[in-house]
Amino acid sequence: CYVDDKVSKVAWLNRSNIIFAGEDKWSLDPRVDLVTKGQLEYSLRIQKVDVYDEGPYTCSIQTKQQSKTSQVYLIVQVPANIYRVSEDITVNEGSNVTLSCLANGRPDPSITWRLLNPSAETLEVGEYLEIYGIMRTQAGRYECKASNDVATPDVKYVNVVVNYPPYIKLAKSSETQMGRLGVLQCDATAVPKPEFEWYRDDKRYCSSS
Repeated sequence: CYVDDKVSKVAWLNRSNIIFAGEDKWSLDPRVDLVTKGQLEYSLRIQKVDVYDEGPYTCSIQTKQQSKTSQVYLIVQVPANIYRVSEDITVNEGSNVTLSCLANGRPDPSITWRLLNPSAETLEVGEYLEIYGIMRTQAGRYECKASNDVATPDVKYVNVVVNYPPYIKLAKSSETQMGRLGVLQCDATAVPKPEFEWYRDDKRYCSSS
């Protein structure tokens, strides 16, 4: 707030509460003080601003001829903060999955989801990520990012494990000379890790994991 030498009275108010009247401090808040450079500046300084400080502030000036006011509005910005996120989960392939990520901040943060695979493309914008009929290729680490351009975005992660039944990728025969070592190969994938059993006709030879 800037004044001239014709001003006889000046004050700062927050809504209807007087903070300063001239040089006299009426507020009990130790964070508030005046900034006066020379005779022309009459500015209000608030240290360690809090969300409760947001609102209108009025500089009231009175001269011998008239009185006038100048109002400013303090907008308090708060960095994005994720205060709740889904826990790590294990589901069966084909299940429906809902991941949640709740955040606050001022202004309201934007929330984006990514699966941290090689492409890492944005999957969804919003608090909830819905995955219908989840597939094994959708297992992995999911990133929730909340940002509102006030500070560095807040980031949290959710690990999703997708169970699926065994799938034999390779079954390889072996042609071996009599008396030599013969190897029969069977490669399979599954979550959890599969167990293997070998049979000849109806007789089980061995099992392993």
